[in-house]
Amino acid sequence: MKLGFGLITCQRFPGETRSDEELYADALDLADLAEELGFDSVWVSEHHFVDDAYLPSLMPMCAAIAARTSRVEIGTGLLLAPLHEPLRLAEDAAVVDLLSRGRLILGLGLGWRAEEFEALGVPLEERAVRLQDTVAVLRQAWSGAPVTGGELLTYPGVRATPSPARGGPPIWIGALVERAVRRAGRIADGLMATEVTPATLAEQVAWARQERASAGGDPATLAVGLHLPTFPWKGSEEEAWEHVWPFHRYVAWKYDDMDGARGRGGPPPSPPPASREEAASLREGIVLGTPERVAEQVRAFDEAGGGDLHYVARLYWPGMDPALQREVMHLWAEEVAPLLR
Repeated sequence: MKLGFGLITCQRFPGETRSDEELYADALDLADLAEELGFDSVWVSEHHFVDDAYLPSLMPMCAAIAARTSRVEIGTGLLLAPLHEPLRLAEDAAVVDLLSRGRLILGLGLGWRAEEFEALGVPLEERAVRLQDTVAVLRQAWSGAPVTGGELLTYPGVRATPSPARGGPPIWIGALVERAVRRAGRIADGLMATEVTPATLAEQVAWARQERASAGGDPATLAVGLHLPTFPWKGSEEEAWEHVWPFHRYVAWKYDDMDGARGRGGPPPSPPPASREEAASLREGIVLGTPERVAEQVRAFDEAGGGDLHYVARLYWPGMDPALQREVMHLWAEEVAPLLR
């Protein structure tokens, strides 16, 4: 099993006093620390035009992490493929892959926010075909073949340079529903899952591998990744929950708030009080507890995924005290990870 650290977003938590320069510098320091502590990978995530300044530009961030580290894989979880010009993405990813000496994992997603698609001039209804075309263009560009495009996006047979390391970064696709999961199995090198239980992860992996086999591929070669909110703690589970609750609540609420925040300026607002039902749902969706309890939960996901899971522990918490953030990373590395390897 591989163990990752993420998802770095550089969001400005309500009341945050640090500057954006300090938040980005701290993100690079955390990536450096993740490598020092033995994590296998570091992951970043993309959104645009959000009032808390959610990280919008992943390739520069990945290049900066590559320059600060020497061993960890660097993953995008996820880069919103339909919002990017595919040929330029192929070039940018190739450069990052070379700078990192072949450590990039290019995780792609569909996207869903209408504001992002409208502002960047991409029809929302074209997102699925654009994702598929992006994968086709990336593979053409990195193979050295003439780039002609796909179903919607076409090119005049140009040849993209430079060539990335090892034939190009592995392409993973994030998916939730069956149709999207099967698409990932058919056209990608890996599936990136989230918001699952062990049972639903097993179901998704079965769908993806069935589709891979139907397309003539080897289902055993499909990588499986999973990112989930994670918080190990030496004390009681209640104490762990009290420490992480404000930040877990904010990250989850912000996804619901994004649509209503269209065009909103000024400092980001705090979320309203959560209902009892919402709090219970959030608690069910986080891997939480003592190191032994966290390792037990992660092992259950690994078994559901068929073994060799790439588990990305979402240990990056916008707004959390930097000292507590680092304490939890050390706890994961020193007391959870040894139980999983």
